[in-house]
Amino acid sequence: MNKLTRKPLAVMLAAMGAAASVICPAHADHAVVTVNGGRPSSLPTQIPTTIEGITGAQIEDRINASDSEDALKYLPSLNVRKRYIGDYDHAVLASRASGTGNSARSMVYADGILLSNLLGNGATFTPRWGLVSPEEIERVDVLYGPFSAAYPGNSVGAVVDFQTRMPARLEAHVKLSGYGQGFQQYGSDTRHYGKQGSASIGNRQGAWSWWVDVSRLDSNGQPIGFANKLRTQGTPGGGVPVTGAIADRNPANKDWLILGATNQIHTVQDHAKVKLAYDVSPVLRASYTLGWWKNEAGRSSQSYLRDAAAKLVYQGDINVDGAKYSLLPSDFAPSRGELEHVMHGFSLKQHGKGVFSWEVAASLYDYAKDRVRTPTVAVPDLDTPGQGNVTDMGGSGWNTLALKGTWRPGAGGGEGGRGAHVIDFGVQRDSAKLRTHVFSGADWISADDGRHVSTFNGETRLESLYAQDTWRIGEPWKATLGLRFERWQAFGGELSSAASLAASPGTGGLLRFPARSENSWSPKAALAYRASDLWTLKVSTGRAVRNPTAAELFQGSIVDNRIVNTDPTLRAEKSWTTELTAERMLERGLLRATVFHENTHDALYSQALTPTVNTVQNVGEIRTTGLELSYQADHVLVHGLSLTGSMTYADSEIARNDRLPASVGKRQPRVPDWRATLLASYHVGDKWTTSVGARYSGRQYGTLDNSDPNGATYTGVSDYFVTDVRVRYRFNAQWTGSFGIDNLNNRKYWAFHPYTQRTLIAELKFDL
Repeated sequence: MNKLTRKPLAVMLAAMGAAASVICPAHADHAVVTVNGGRPSSLPTQIPTTIEGITGAQIEDRINASDSEDALKYLPSLNVRKRYIGDYDHAVLASRASGTGNSARSMVYADGILLSNLLGNGATFTPRWGLVSPEEIERVDVLYGPFSAAYPGNSVGAVVDFQTRMPARLEAHVKLSGYGQGFQQYGSDTRHYGKQGSASIGNRQGAWSWWVDVSRLDSNGQPIGFANKLRTQGTPGGGVPVTGAIADRNPANKDWLILGATNQIHTVQDHAKVKLAYDVSPVLRASYTLGWWKNEAGRSSQSYLRDAAAKLVYQGDINVDGAKYSLLPSDFAPSRGELEHVMHGFSLKQHGKGVFSWEVAASLYDYAKDRVRTPTVAVPDLDTPGQGNVTDMGGSGWNTLALKGTWRPGAGGGEGGRGAHVIDFGVQRDSAKLRTHVFSGADWISADDGRHVSTFNGETRLESLYAQDTWRIGEPWKATLGLRFERWQAFGGELSSAASLAASPGTGGLLRFPARSENSWSPKAALAYRASDLWTLKVSTGRAVRNPTAAELFQGSIVDNRIVNTDPTLRAEKSWTTELTAERMLERGLLRATVFHENTHDALYSQALTPTVNTVQNVGEIRTTGLELSYQADHVLVHGLSLTGSMTYADSEIARNDRLPASVGKRQPRVPDWRATLLASYHVGDKWTTSVGARYSGRQYGTLDNSDPNGATYTGVSDYFVTDVRVRYRFNAQWTGSFGIDNLNNRKYWAFHPYTQRTLIAELKFDL
């Protein structure tokens, strides 16, 4: 490598905080740069395909990161549907050809522990972001597309890998932050505040190293729902005359009335993590992680309606402009959540650069407690008792087991002493268990048991074998061939209702689904050609099979003591994804252009089964073709200025759908045509850092047939352009303060729910 290419490569790796002996993925055959400052990614960087990343130091320096998912805010083609600080149940990750309704089309890991919630697919099955605090992140990397045989078919969109801190010496950190948001929408004009505190300490003593991280978030989010009635639901005369209803149009441009704000969430989340590592030998390490997350959440509502005496109205029949509407208990129903989740992770890893290395890894994620309480009678607030339902998901969770090996047949000799081949192989087992029990109690706030309402259970298991070989073919070429075999099983599916319990009390009213099993093969291939010291060309292709989750497969309702409205032949999604990339090394950075294409058969989407029932069904074919540009450079124009930017165009079209012919030729839901990010960071001396960021997303639809042209309303999906700023000042070696504003331009935008409006964030941190 000549001086021109070695300088920017070293600069970029240093900026990324790469560990000693990090290999740049684009030029792995030709350059090894030794830089101190952190562990490398655990992603398969030897595969010549697209990987983007950011370090914890860069996150802290440049991004207003209140939650761990904020680390992904400016990475190409990614979007997390985070509605408010501390959003724990709807923050879905979207990628190039997958929207924010497809949570099961990406995978999120933290130190090898699966955080993706594959019990289901959709808004309520989001990755467990709360098990990683922003302060413990060392780096985050993203592998785009299903191009590694080491990951299941759920990796079709992206694989996100969080690497958290493990100390080399004694270190400690304390951080306090607060935020405030003004929110104006419909009849709401409110202020919402929150605070957050975290502390961590760790050390390495001989063969032992350890890390303890604790945090608490107390967040008051804005209302994210709005009670409404279609104008066509009104009937002439009757009801209590009220004022305050706001005329609006829904996403389908039908007239409706907005009656009040709902789901104003107050969430208090506690997080604790303990990590232990012991070096059995210089090349063998045992590691254990214990994570704990607790959340107490309350969702309240505020009616806009007032009667003639100016008293707020929450229930009964009302009259608006001469038409009568009936308020249901669910229109303004509050709710309470009581969640406590625990995760365990263990690994025994032999590392190094010898001929053979291996790893045994296991993890467990457990819903130790998960209850959501909702009244079924009209109550005005969170503290008023009454009849209600409790949804208990305790006992749900997932576990993983993997045995992985790497064989380098030429290590210790051959060309460059590294060998021409790197062969990865492994055996994996991923299991998920869904448990949902709903009961009714006289007091929705405190009931621990009560009358049976329903049960919804099911399990899935994926057993996999994989192997892939990455090798050099002469000096400029590098290739990877991989193959993955998967055996998927679904079993234990069962439903019950109050009626089925009454009909069959001896069986607990449980009606069971038949078990399912399928086998699949997923080939992978990648090829890189180093055309010159400055240019590299890469092509990758891979098949991914995304099997139905338990919540998608074991669906339906009970009529006359039998399961109906279900699809017993629901098939797995099968996707072929291909990308072609050109990379240009710049004097102080990197420019990348990637053309990508994904062809998905039997995509899993909820759509009409009958005129009144929607269920998850297969959409025949979806095709997505696009272009992604990525740029990153340090010391641009002036010393201290860093730029990171991306632009993505995606033409995602439904090509075949026998269930809903009107959707053919329409855009895939929640995949925008254009996306772009820009983050500029400027260091002034060694104390000041300022950054300005911008995020853009183009037109989207929320329905398969694109029958929702009005995105700028509740339940709509809108375009947006938002800007963020951050100023950070280092007082001395220990103390740092920062101030930032997200959504500086106060854009009102939607993804079914409203996103946050202009939010001010202040932080103070102490580092030992």
